[in-house]
Amino acid sequence: MAHQITAQNLICPLDQQPLIQQDNSLRCNSGHSFDIARQGYVNLLPVQKKRSKDPGDSKEMIIARQNFLNAGLYHPISEQLNQLVSPLIAEESAASILDAGCGEGYYLDQLASSLSEGHNLIGLDISKWAVQAAARRNKQITWIVGTNVQLPVAPNSLDMLICMFGFYDLEKFTQWLKPGGYVVLAEAGKEHLIELRELIYPEVRRTPLPDISQALENGYQLAEEKSLQFKPATLNKKQITDLMVMTPHLYRASYAGKQAAEALTELDITADVVFRVLQYN
Repeated sequence: MAHQITAQNLICPLDQQPLIQQDNSLRCNSGHSFDIARQGYVNLLPVQKKRSKDPGDSKEMIIARQNFLNAGLYHPISEQLNQLVSPLIAEESAASILDAGCGEGYYLDQLASSLSEGHNLIGLDISKWAVQAAARRNKQITWIVGTNVQLPVAPNSLDMLICMFGFYDLEKFTQWLKPGGYVVLAEAGKEHLIELRELIYPEVRRTPLPDISQALENGYQLAEEKSLQFKPATLNKKQITDLMVMTPHLYRASYAGKQAAEALTELDITADVVFRVLQYN
């Protein structure tokens, strides 16, 4: 039985022609073919776009993030995303929404559950491990291995791009947005995981959000900005380990910092997230 790829606006990453599903593959008129994996996702990442043999988050990072998110520890972040997105597409019966850097699919899956049926949802990540996990989570969403640098979707075909704590290029994103389309960004605020950071780093930097002033001068408007701060339930030892593994902190922390984290049996943390909604005209 062929897996159905529901997205209608996918294009070939090699020549940008429309992709049509034929049995268990997507094909363009030039004859390029991309098999749909048995898990239900498709790999549209050209070899020349790979930065390494196995780009993106590792299998271990994905498993750790799955464990952490499935415990509901970041559920308020998901709820806030849903509350921001829903009114923006209220007039659309079939909005096309792409989650750029979808990870293991938690946020897009939660969003799908909050929306009415009929919307075209696409989750994309450069990590095949992330997309494999996402495809197991929700079979109704189109999951793609690909890169944010060159999204394999038709120009001006997206009503919304979502980027949750990931890499984004607002200038490039304009290629794929419809006029009036939205970009929804979720980024770590200055106090995000401050308790963990103070433990593992000799000096903590409270980094400001990336500057978007140039984007605002080139067609974007800041439609909404919302800050969310909350304290999840106290983390147990396993959840502390998962948090370290699923974030860059495991690789950035000093040896002493890692040892200090490993010695903990529980930890209270602060989640600090800033959402910015940009509209492109």
